[in-house]
Amino acid sequence: MMETNLVHKLTNADYLHKNWVALQRHLKGQWWQLTQPQTLDPIFIVGCSRSGTTVTFETLSQSTQVKSLGYETPQLWHSLYGPKHNQWHSEAARAEDAKPAHRDAYFKYFYQRLGSGQVLDKTCINILRLEYLYQLFPSAKFVFIYRNGRDNVSSLMDGWRNDKQFCLTQFLGENPEQVAIENGEFKQWHFFLPPQWRSYNHASLAEVCSFQWLKANTLALKAKQVIPSQQWVEFRYEDFVKHPVDIMEQVCQKLGLPFEPSIKLHCANLSARPTSLVSGKPEPDKWKKRNYQAILSIEDNIAPLMQKLGYQ
Repeated sequence: MMETNLVHKLTNADYLHKNWVALQRHLKGQWWQLTQPQTLDPIFIVGCSRSGTTVTFETLSQSTQVKSLGYETPQLWHSLYGPKHNQWHSEAARAEDAKPAHRDAYFKYFYQRLGSGQVLDKTCINILRLEYLYQLFPSAKFVFIYRNGRDNVSSLMDGWRNDKQFCLTQFLGENPEQVAIENGEFKQWHFFLPPQWRSYNHASLAEVCSFQWLKANTLALKAKQVIPSQQWVEFRYEDFVKHPVDIMEQVCQKLGLPFEPSIKLHCANLSARPTSLVSGKPEPDKWKKRNYQAILSIEDNIAPLMQKLGYQ
C-alpha cells in the first residue's frame, strides 16, 4: 500500500511541481544566507482596507523597476510579529517590536520567490505597523491612500458581509474572545484587528467599521510625523479615480520611478474595469445608496478626522 502511494506521488505532476518549487526556494534561501545581496528597501502601499490600496498596487505593479508577488502576505508578517506574540493585543506592531532578524527574514522570503530587486508590498495589516516598518527599513518609501470616511466605512461594511473573503480566521485561526458584532451576526473579525478591538466585540457593524477607519488613519497620520517627508507619498482615493494619470505620474516622480507607458496605459483604462471587489465601480456618495442610516449613526464620530484629512 505504501509503495502504491509512493508511485502515485512520484507520477503526480502537481506533487512533483510543488516539491520542485519547494526545492528551488530552499536553494535560493541558502544562497541568500551565504551572499545576503544588497537591495533597496521596499515600497509599501498602505491605507485603511477599502480605501483604494488594491487598485494603487495593481497600477504601480506595472512598473518594470519593482517586483511584487501580486498578493498580500499577512502570514509572513504574523510569523515575524503578530497576535500570537502579543497575547492577541492586535495585528499592530510598534517600532520597539522590530528586530534585525525580521528584516533578514523579509528579504530572504521575497528573494526566494522573486529574486533580487526592489519589492512593492501591499498588505492590509501594515497600516497598523508603519513605525515598525520604518524601524526595519529606514530607507523604505510609503504610499498612503485615504478615502472619504463615509464611503470607506460603508465599503468596509459591505466587505464584512462577504464573510469568506475578508474573515481573519483564514490567517489567525479562531478568535480567543467571544465576538458578537451586530447582535451576533458576526462571530469573527474581518479585514484587520486594531488595538482596542475587544471593546467592540458587541458593537454594531457600523461602529466597528468606523472604529477601523479611525484607527487606521490615525496611526497613519501619527507615523507621518516620524517618517521623513521625502519617503512619504499620499493622495486621496477620490482624486485618483478622477485623475488617475495625473495622480500616478506625481506618485511615480516622488518614488523615483519612471512613469512608464505601461503605467500610463493602466491608469487610462481604469474607468473600463471595476476597482472594487465588493460593490463595483466607484461613485460619489455611494454610501447613501448602500448603508445610509448606518453611516448617519456614526457620522459625528468620524467627522473630526474627516476634517483633518480635508473632507467637508
